[in-house]
Amino acid sequence: MNDRAGFPLGEIRRIDALRETLGLREEDLEPYGWYKGKFALGLEERLAERPLGKYVAVTAISPTPLGEGKTVMAIGLAMGLNRIGCRALAALREPSLGPLFGMKGGGAGGGRAHLVPADDINLHFTGDIHAVSTATNLLAALLDNHLARRRTPLVEEGSVTWRRCLDLCDRSLRGVETGRGDAAGWITRSTAFDLAPASEIMAVLALASNLGDLIGRIGRMVVGVSPEGTPVTVDQLQATGALAALLRDAVRPNLVQTCEGTPALVHAGPFANIAHGNSSVLADRIGLRLADYIVTESGFGADCGAEKFMNIKCRASGLTPDVVVLVCTARALKLHSGQFALQNRRSLPPGLSREDLPALRAGAVNLHAHLALLRRFGIPIVVAINRFPDDTDAELELIRELAREAGADEVAVSTAFSDGSRGAEALAEAVVGAGAPPAQFRLLYEDSLSPREKLERIATQIYGADGVDLEPAAREQLDRFDSFGYGRLPVCVAKTQYSLSHDPHRLGRPTGFRLPVREVRLAAGAGFLYALAGDISTMPGLPSEPAALRIRVNASGTIQHLH
Repeated sequence: MNDRAGFPLGEIRRIDALRETLGLREEDLEPYGWYKGKFALGLEERLAERPLGKYVAVTAISPTPLGEGKTVMAIGLAMGLNRIGCRALAALREPSLGPLFGMKGGGAGGGRAHLVPADDINLHFTGDIHAVSTATNLLAALLDNHLARRRTPLVEEGSVTWRRCLDLCDRSLRGVETGRGDAAGWITRSTAFDLAPASEIMAVLALASNLGDLIGRIGRMVVGVSPEGTPVTVDQLQATGALAALLRDAVRPNLVQTCEGTPALVHAGPFANIAHGNSSVLADRIGLRLADYIVTESGFGADCGAEKFMNIKCRASGLTPDVVVLVCTARALKLHSGQFALQNRRSLPPGLSREDLPALRAGAVNLHAHLALLRRFGIPIVVAINRFPDDTDAELELIRELAREAGADEVAVSTAFSDGSRGAEALAEAVVGAGAPPAQFRLLYEDSLSPREKLERIATQIYGADGVDLEPAAREQLDRFDSFGYGRLPVCVAKTQYSLSHDPHRLGRPTGFRLPVREVRLAAGAGFLYALAGDISTMPGLPSEPAALRIRVNASGTIQHLH
């Protein structure tokens, strides 16, 4: 047990006891079983007199297909901070069923740095993602009914942009035709499904600052265009109240804990390759009033989740980070040397588990690129080396040297997966040390820039591209959204997570390329324009051997192979 100032370590507590460690009243948290609960509406306002804690953002270099343990590192860091005497909690996204049954399995951490109750968090949890899917699909049904009955305001059928969603990877739903075989007079329409984490309502849930803001954002969502050429919103369809009713409880952040009893807030789940990739603003607002440190994680590499954390989430919340943690591994750096061929996305080349200092040095260009793009935001950077069992001391020392040469403020090795909070002590000390002077946070671009200028700045200064190539459809969409008055919105780019570029096969630090943008969507309620680059799809497919094929439930009801 920790006898210093941090939250108690080493003990899993029932949800009421966990609430008491946070200094909250009984009415501040509604239990959802023994080990999870939802905060009460308006809690962020009742905590407003408490001081703000430090805001730590965890990101990573461009990952291998198996991931580099970023969630493990975020959970381990929160536990490590408690171990050294800082009251800290984690604020993470809710895992999606898409990758759980698809490629990666569960998203609640692993080893001795995971969340509890992991099975619940990975599966239905408190129903938030189901609420997002139901609200999205209700709006689609209401819209089709509105079109078929020609209710006012009239919506041009060909202008409809609202799509249905599902929290499962189903490639067959990338393009569908609805209404076939129905009675005469109903509409038949070509449309598509998105994965629930890519839906606008998921983004709205993640970016809302309170219930009132959520309702306002829902009402501002645009579903199509009128015959007069003006955008039609959910408010105009009179559907805002019904959607808000479905999302009333989903907007309340969820409280769970780590395997060592550190409090953790798990709320909202947008992906960073096909969405804005960060947990909820509301969870962060509450967490920053409950602890000395809040450790939040953005999806995939710094070019994906961290860029969107800074330019979209922080712009929406007004909160500014104090430290950013950049996770890297020896195996990912060796892969970015370009000397190892990936045969599939379920396993890595065996050479990545052997010491290879020249390959590591060559692949460090990817680490350097991520450090360079993060420095643009003016925040101290700690490089966290996630140590795997096959890593050698020589490799770790070389990464330390390369990271410091490239401008990291601190570098630390973590073994949180195998050692829990004890393995994250050095990382915790590094984060505390790096966050001592105030950060000089700055955004990458101003609201006043045109959407094209924002895209150019992201492409050139974050990805290292020579510029942006807009396909004719994307150019027309940008111009239309600008004419509607949405030109001041930030831009969210959907692209591959495996490369700094749009091409997953271009590893390391690609140069000599331009970013091709084939489509731009409007997410007016979420508050951003949504650019699709390269071949990225907002409804991923399943791999040749889905993770779902390995899952079993034994006679006692225990789920096996979920993580």
